[in-house]
Amino acid sequence: MLKRLLGAMIGAAALPLLMASSARYDGGTEETVVFAGGCFWGVEAVFEHVKGVRSAVSGYAGGTTRSPTYAEVSTGRTGHAEAVQVVYDPRQVSLEQLLEVFFMVAHDPTQLNRQGPDVGTQYRSAVFYAGEAQQRAIRAFLAGLAQRKVFPLPVVTEILPLDVFYPAEAYHQGYLERHPYQPYIVINDAPKLEHLRRAYPALYREVPG
Repeated sequence: MLKRLLGAMIGAAALPLLMASSARYDGGTEETVVFAGGCFWGVEAVFEHVKGVRSAVSGYAGGTTRSPTYAEVSTGRTGHAEAVQVVYDPRQVSLEQLLEVFFMVAHDPTQLNRQGPDVGTQYRSAVFYAGEAQQRAIRAFLAGLAQRKVFPLPVVTEILPLDVFYPAEAYHQGYLERHPYQPYIVINDAPKLEHLRRAYPALYREVPG
């Protein structure tokens, strides 16, 4: 509820929507995967601090409403989840490493249709894959988690093909970096960055990408 109220207040003076980009970086290769794990502010911030990530963009995926707004997604009636599009260089960071960060740092994959204080299908856990090879890698990673009994409760993460990703309104992008002392961020998201820094120092970068 706090997050929704804050979003509504800031949204009154929102910037125009971001446009999706298909730009390549330095002539190198890049791949894309979309993660949903609760409020996109924290998920985006975590991946912005992972080495090899070219960009992390907050947005919406998995629903039926075309070009949804934050207000629409927040009702839980669009089918969309708050999600983050991660573009990365596989020469610097692997999909498996990104999956480990997603499952072990960015969110709790055992919470069904919620994360922390945020409740609703728009906060569900999901990975949206781009191609069969990515799907196989994601399912293999999940099988490994189950085999090792990493979590005491069942993982409820959905594995789905990516139909379309809609970037969220501009005021949501880079939210943690611009509002580091906002109470929601301090309580729910800043600890994730500290966890990433301590648990995965080889992947962590101080300055976000």
